[in-house]
Amino acid sequence: MIYNQVPSGAGRLPLQPIRDGHQESAVVVDFPQTKKSNSTGSGATRLAESLSNLLHLHVETPARGTWTNLEHYTDWNALMEEKHSIPTMSPKEVISDKWHEIQGLKSWENLLDPLHPLLRREIVKYGEFAQATYDAFDYDSFSEYCGSCRYNTNKLFQKLGLTKNGYTVTKYIYAMSQIELPRWLERSHLVESSWSKDSNWMGYVAVSDNEETRRIGRRDIVVAWRGTVSPSEWYEDFQRKLEPIGLVGGAEAKVEHGFLSIYTSKSETSRYNKSSASEQAMKEITRLVQFYRERGEEVSLTITGHSLGGAVAVLNAYHAAKTLPGLPISVVSFGAPRVGNIAFRDELHNMGVRTLRVVCKQDLVPRMPGLLLNESLQKFDELTGTLEWVYTHVGTELKLDVRSSPYLKSSLNLPGFHSLETYLHLVDGFLSTTTTFRGNAKRDISLVNKSCDMLVDELRIPHCWHQLSNKGLVCNEHGRWVKPKRDPEDVPSPTATTSRHHSLHFHGLHQRIEHPDSVIQPSYV
Repeated sequence: MIYNQVPSGAGRLPLQPIRDGHQESAVVVDFPQTKKSNSTGSGATRLAESLSNLLHLHVETPARGTWTNLEHYTDWNALMEEKHSIPTMSPKEVISDKWHEIQGLKSWENLLDPLHPLLRREIVKYGEFAQATYDAFDYDSFSEYCGSCRYNTNKLFQKLGLTKNGYTVTKYIYAMSQIELPRWLERSHLVESSWSKDSNWMGYVAVSDNEETRRIGRRDIVVAWRGTVSPSEWYEDFQRKLEPIGLVGGAEAKVEHGFLSIYTSKSETSRYNKSSASEQAMKEITRLVQFYRERGEEVSLTITGHSLGGAVAVLNAYHAAKTLPGLPISVVSFGAPRVGNIAFRDELHNMGVRTLRVVCKQDLVPRMPGLLLNESLQKFDELTGTLEWVYTHVGTELKLDVRSSPYLKSSLNLPGFHSLETYLHLVDGFLSTTTTFRGNAKRDISLVNKSCDMLVDELRIPHCWHQLSNKGLVCNEHGRWVKPKRDPEDVPSPTATTSRHHSLHFHGLHQRIEHPDSVIQPSYV
């Protein structure tokens, strides 16, 4: 079944809220009138409007009015001064006796509306893992490593400030596709010197360290998948046919052709995809599960991704459930499209995979594919029977609304609506469908504008500010501006290995892998 969470008087599961010294009570204030965005006539807006009209979609844009939960502030300067003086994180609470509920054992019943603080923290944590696949991706078409990760596995979380989450990356995943997908596959202009002509860095596998394992009550394996570059490509690229999933059986279960191609494509002539993304991921997941089970530990698998990455995460979860029966598997996706048909959804549910889909009401991507041929046709089952050729969503939905945040612009902004940082901002501020943005939200508001223009001008945060210093150029010893060479350890290599005495970095402490009680040896493609 698909669960649509609605306001309810039902109580929460017996989980204790995070105490951070702030109250969540609503105080009504008058929200200052914001300036109209300058992007009203921009190409992105016109594209969004044209696409909406073409598909006959009604996309609601935010409307300004009276807002709550901004405490006593009535001007931006005072509000932001207060925000800047508050840490972005409160102390973590131990959830070792509650993790089954937080991971969706009961399909997150009574935990989404209102959103439980402990669940909110976990959703943001997995969202940050998905965001890392964008932040570390080399988009520079003039780079010989375009399409790769900028850092090696040991440096990824350190460079992105994610060491606080208590996980260590163990393997990178690369993907290719046998179909043409414009702009999904980032290619270097330097074709002859490109690190790979057919593959992209698609994500990674990570595992919780000992401290985080004690806090969350199990050894958690995470797989994070990267999404596409532009949401406007969805209508053109992924309105394709359903086909049998063909991984490990399932005669009636069918999934979208493009998603399956990215997940399963491989070629003997490829440097990085002699094995498919699915085989790379499952080999590492199986290795980690066996390693920790042999040590007597309880193990879980959490798969996350945004956009296309959310669709691939569902395929990965299906594959893992077939391969490793009995393993607790959860998916936390953001802005993900439909993946397969009704039979696929039902089989995924019967295998015990729990899926939490975080969607934004104004985002078009979760409405695709199957704009017309989707789960809404189930009401005609008595006349048509079960339809194998219609798309349907899976799992439980947490629906967010751009209009709930007083910090976001009112203009139509398709890329902004779909941005993962917009999603994380909305999750951080969501209390319930009957209340507005919480005033004590801690996530840095400036992150929303990393790659879009969604924040109101009064905040004075530049749009698309996240980029390499000087766009990647450095001044050499002769005073000339040049592209720097990557550190040898950050150069992608399909044959890279580590020695038995390679060390990993945990919270400032180097622990050698020959000690089985510390960490395990990472493996590389």
